Amino acid sequence: MTDESVLHQVHSLPERPGVYIMRDARGDVIYIGKATRLRDRVRSYFGSARGLEPKVRALAEKVTVIEHVVTRNEAEALHLEATLVKRHQPVYNVRLKDDKHYPYLKVDVQHPWPRVTITRRVEDDGARYFGPYASAGSVRRTLDVVKKLFPWRSCTKEITGADPRPCLDYYIKRCIAPCTAYCTPEEYAEVISETILFLEGRSDEVLRHVVDEMARASDTLDFERAARLRDQAEAIRRVTERQQMATATPLDADVFALARQDDEACVQAFFVRGTVVADTDSFMLEGTTDASDAEVLGAFLAQFYESATYVPRLLLLSQEPADREQLETMLREQRGRAVEIAVPVRGERRGLVASAEENAGESLRMHHVRWVADRDKTEAALSLLQEELGLPGHPNRIECYDISTIQGTNTVASMVVFRDGHPATSQYRRFRIKTVEGQNDFASMREVLTRRFKRIAERRRAERVLAGLESGDTPPGGTLPADGAAPEARTEPAIELPEDLSPWDEVPDLVIIDGGKGQLGAALDVTRDLGLQDVPVCGLAKQQEEIFVADVAESIMLPRHSEALYLVQRIRDEAHRFAITYHRTLRGKQATQSILDSIPGVGPKRKRALLRKFGSVKAIREADVTEIASTVGFTQRLAETIKRSL
Repeated sequence: MTDESVLHQVHSLPERPGVYIMRDARGDVIYIGKATRLRDRVRSYFGSARGLEPKVRALAEKVTVIEHVVTRNEAEALHLEATLVKRHQPVYNVRLKDDKHYPYLKVDVQHPWPRVTITRRVEDDGARYFGPYASAGSVRRTLDVVKKLFPWRSCTKEITGADPRPCLDYYIKRCIAPCTAYCTPEEYAEVISETILFLEGRSDEVLRHVVDEMARASDTLDFERAARLRDQAEAIRRVTERQQMATATPLDADVFALARQDDEACVQAFFVRGTVVADTDSFMLEGTTDASDAEVLGAFLAQFYESATYVPRLLLLSQEPADREQLETMLREQRGRAVEIAVPVRGERRGLVASAEENAGESLRMHHVRWVADRDKTEAALSLLQEELGLPGHPNRIECYDISTIQGTNTVASMVVFRDGHPATSQYRRFRIKTVEGQNDFASMREVLTRRFKRIAERRRAERVLAGLESGDTPPGGTLPADGAAPEARTEPAIELPEDLSPWDEVPDLVIIDGGKGQLGAALDVTRDLGLQDVPVCGLAKQQEEIFVADVAESIMLPRHSEALYLVQRIRDEAHRFAITYHRTLRGKQATQSILDSIPGVGPKRKRALLRKFGSVKAIREADVTEIASTVGFTQRLAETIKRSL
């Protein structure tokens, strides 16, 4: 049943276009939507449950807070919705998979000697951006091609033209060496201009320009430059020949086709510039359950073009998208000119879409193949670990521990959990060492493992005691008199098992300690003292990647290129990363702490008030008690305490 407070929020929404944001009890954003009339649209989620789809019913049951942003029109709401979905990644929205920031190629044309770099953030800084690309692999392949074709500089040094000699890039024809003044600013600007034209898909223009420059260099007897331009023209021809012929009629179009299977969806993109497909990419989508093809494609296009740096004149789609009119309006505002969305049914354009549909299905199939292959590798790694370490069962839950400290200060530890070979980040834990003074990794490890496994030991002890009582055994601390009378009353408190089971109650199938025999010994001391000798523990020494286990003198060396070794290395590195990140956080906090933080009764607000009034701890120390007491929120007694402490 919907909470009355939620219904009150619904009735308070305005009858205007905008975006609504739904949060759950923890405050997490779980859905973002747009509407022409906010109140009517959101109210539809909380009507009769019979008429609602399962996904909508599940969403409505989790909503506790509804926020909204009013926009001028529905097209603006569509753009804002796409922006917020990409930022928050709500679980109930259709969203580009793993899209925090897709990569772009950036040409900083404002710089006197521009470079081409990879970035994940588009800023209003006057630079030219090309993308987005689906992955780091896609953008790096494009960057490699561009770097081979156009000799712009890849270094970050300050260009003065006074360097004594150029670097290797000059000799392999990957740079025209502005650092040594081997080229003029005009010649370098020409290289950048050709690079930009090529990234825009206008390779024919680039080729014509390079051929013309080659002829001019030959006419002026600059044969060295003419030879370089000849090689560049040939390389451009080879790259262009590899591009797929799209149409006989030149187009400026992006082609998108959708393929779906079960709860997964893939969109294939062809970027047609002129008569060729200048580039292709595929994008995996999430959150597509119970969403129609039109909704999935519409959501993808809004998110894809939300931060795109180039919008073509024409979009060719495999099916009609949801919110087509609003999408065209949004794209027209971004492009500054008209944008047409079409679903072709015949001719060359239909052939383009059909080719994209075929590739979308193939991309989805290959995604499944890679997933299965990865799963098979993980299974092989876990099986080899079980065999090599002599584990009693498959190591489905693996925990790894690491200590991080600098000269015994701010000592912390990390616990990372891998389930079925994959990180279970929600079960990661970090520890501040409380009982160990100075640098003592062995004692720190003992403290951490004791805190981790104490609850399991107590549960097992309670289970054994209760099992003994239920079977009619003599209760602990009690004796049966010789005459068969009832046993003496127990003086111990009743033993109860906690009803709630948490990740802390799960017994790991393998515990990995980052370290050699010494750290392993500390861990085995803990498991022995707690009666948990059945928990498998091993130590991983980094230098030779040796694994040490209990009661075996020789170390275990996993095969150098085995999936099992890669897995334990990844787990160990993740524990190290998690520990050192926490350690750095504590060091940073300590660096910003003040002596005022240690004075009883002085919290953050009073500390700010003092520093705002006196400016520094030194000034507070030199002030008299009356001045301190006159500060807002302070008493005479607290002022005296501060004076004594300082």
